[in-house]
Amino acid sequence: MVPRTSSRDLTKLYAATSRPAGAGERTLSTLARGLVGSEILKIASEIRAMQKSGQQVCNLTVGDFSSTEFRIPRRLEEGIAAALAAGQTNYPPSDGVLDLREAVARLFERSFGLVAPVESVLIAGGARPLIYAAYRAVLDPGETVVYPVPSWNNNHYAHLAGARGVAVTAGAESRFLPSARALKPHLAEARLLCVNTPLNPTGTVLEESEVRAIAELVVEENRRREAAGRRSLWLLWDQVYWMLSFGGARHWTPPELVPESAPYTLFVDGISKAFAATGLRVGWSVAPPEITGTMRDILGHVGAWAPRPEQVATARLLADEGAVTAYHEGMIREVRRRLDRLHEGFTSMAAAGLPVSSLPPQGAIYLSARFDLIGRRRGGARIATNEEIRRLLLEDAGFAVVPFQAFGLAEESGWMRLSVGAISLEAIDTGLERVRALLSHLG
Repeated sequence: MVPRTSSRDLTKLYAATSRPAGAGERTLSTLARGLVGSEILKIASEIRAMQKSGQQVCNLTVGDFSSTEFRIPRRLEEGIAAALAAGQTNYPPSDGVLDLREAVARLFERSFGLVAPVESVLIAGGARPLIYAAYRAVLDPGETVVYPVPSWNNNHYAHLAGARGVAVTAGAESRFLPSARALKPHLAEARLLCVNTPLNPTGTVLEESEVRAIAELVVEENRRREAAGRRSLWLLWDQVYWMLSFGGARHWTPPELVPESAPYTLFVDGISKAFAATGLRVGWSVAPPEITGTMRDILGHVGAWAPRPEQVATARLLADEGAVTAYHEGMIREVRRRLDRLHEGFTSMAAAGLPVSSLPPQGAIYLSARFDLIGRRRGGARIATNEEIRRLLLEDAGFAVVPFQAFGLAEESGWMRLSVGAISLEAIDTGLERVRALLSHLG
C-alpha cells in the first residue's frame, strides 16, 4: 500500500456537518426508525461494564456459553483445524456443503424418523439468518405472523418483515408454553405460526399432546385454504435447543405425530446451543424444497453463509453418532447441575417464606424464576416494574437476570430468565447467598 501524506479526522468532519438536531435520524428509513435493538444485549453490555470495574456479578443474562465452562466437542475443534489446514477456505455452496446437508438429513432420520431429501436442507450462518429468511420468504408486508409470548425475537423479525405480529400470551399455569386452544382463534388470517420448543426463555418443553394438537390445527386450516384457493399457513418450528431436553421431557416434531403437517412445516436448528458453539455460526433449516430454494436465494444476496471449515467439521461431527452422544451426556449433566442448583436454591428460599419461586427445568439452558416483589418497598420507593426488580437484584445482590419483557411479555409479575451457559457452580452458590440476604432484608 502507498502511504498517505496527510490524514483527516473523521470525528471532526462528522461534527462539522451543519444539520439541525434530529436531522440525521430523519435520513433513516421508516424501518430503521422503528427498529428496537436487542434488550438482552443492552443488559449484557451493562453487566460487562460492571465486571470490568471489578464488581462481582453472577451473570445469568445472555444465552451464550463460556468456553471455560462448556468447551465445544473435541471432534468439532479438531475438524475445523483440519479443514483449515486442508485449504477449505473458499466460498461454500449457497445452500451449504453437500456433506453437511446429507449429515443433517441423516440426523433427522435417526432422531425423528423423518426421511428428508437433501434438497430440503439449507445451511446458513446460524439459526438467526434462517428465521429471517423464513419470514421474508413467506410474508408480504402487512400479513400476519402469530407467535406466543414469552418468546425470543419474533416481535423484531415481524418488524423487519413489515408483518403484523399477533402475540398470544401464555402464563405460568402452562409453564409459559402455547396451547393449540389459545392459538386457534388467530390462525384464520395468519400466514406464519412460530413455535419454539424447548422454549427460550423458560427452559420448558411442549408435551406430545400439544405438539399433535398444534400440527392438526395447521393441517385443518390448510385444508380449508386449499378448498378456497388461498395461500398456505406455514409453521416455523424452532428447535435449536431440542438436543438439550432432559429428565422426563422429550422433544417432538409435528410431522412425527401428524404426517400431513410436513408440507407446511419449516424446521430451524443448528449447533450453537447443542454443542456450545455459538460463535461458530452453523445453522440449518429443513423444509419443502421450493421454500428451501427461495430462502437460499434470499440469503445468497445477504451472504449469510456459514464458514466452510465449520461446515466441513460439523458434517463430520454429526456423522459420528457416538461422539455426539458422549458429548451430550457430559454437557447435559453440567447444564442440569446448574439449573437444578438454582431451582433448589429458590425452592429452599420459598420454603423459608421468601418471595421467590421457579419452574422445574426441562431443557435448554434456562430457568424461569419469579421474584414476587411488585408492591414491596426498596428504601422509601415502591417497586412497580420488572425492570426495577432486575435493577434491585443487580445493584444490591450482584445477580444479573433478564425480565420476561425482553421476550414480549407485558405483565409486570416478576418473572425473569436465568441462563447458565456461562456461569460456574461456585458463582451460582455465592449469587444465591446474596439473593437470599437481599430477600430476607426486604421481608
